Amino acid sequence: MSKIKHFMQQSWLLIVASFCFGLLIAVTSAALSPRIRQNEINKRNRLVSVLLPEAKDFILLDEPVEIQSLQGKIEKVEIYKAMSGADECVGWSFEAVGSGFADKIKLVIALDKDFEKIAGFDVLTSNETPGFGDQIKYDYYRDQFKGAPAGELKLVTIGERSTIDSEIVAISGATISSEAVVEIVSNSVTKVKEQMRKKGIIGNDKQ
Repeated sequence: MSKIKHFMQQSWLLIVASFCFGLLIAVTSAALSPRIRQNEINKRNRLVSVLLPEAKDFILLDEPVEIQSLQGKIEKVEIYKAMSGADECVGWSFEAVGSGFADKIKLVIALDKDFEKIAGFDVLTSNETPGFGDQIKYDYYRDQFKGAPAGELKLVTIGERSTIDSEIVAISGATISSEAVVEIVSNSVTKVKEQMRKKGIIGNDKQ
């Protein structure tokens, strides 16, 4: 009986300790969340500044656009208008997420002012395999997207990487990661462009 009593006492201590620990994590996460998000925004702005070198300021549109993700879910996308020092629109940017080989891949994508060509993309977060999938961050792969049409893209295994068109040559040994990026960019750009046109944000000299 004493052993059972001792076990019950220890169990309650474990439960209480687990609850307190979980509460501490939740409180800490809530406290740090705004700072983490701000750091992410700062990183995004730095990356977009490289993709759109004429941009001096980024203005968040009042309302996000809603698109269907690759998983079929409706998600909201925040759109940033990139402005030059002369208050002229020089491009657009937004974040897009999809499933990679190891985990989620989060990208920041930039487009020209007419939303007709991709200015490029960079990786915000990724846990792809070092030496293989993480080559999605390398210039030789990312440069294929610079100047590509803002529409449907296709992954190919053989081709000339210096040719800028709708075909993206896969990374050798990392087809899944390569395909993931192509799908994320292609799906998000196509659907964001469609929604922005419907809202009258682009087209008809709205820029």
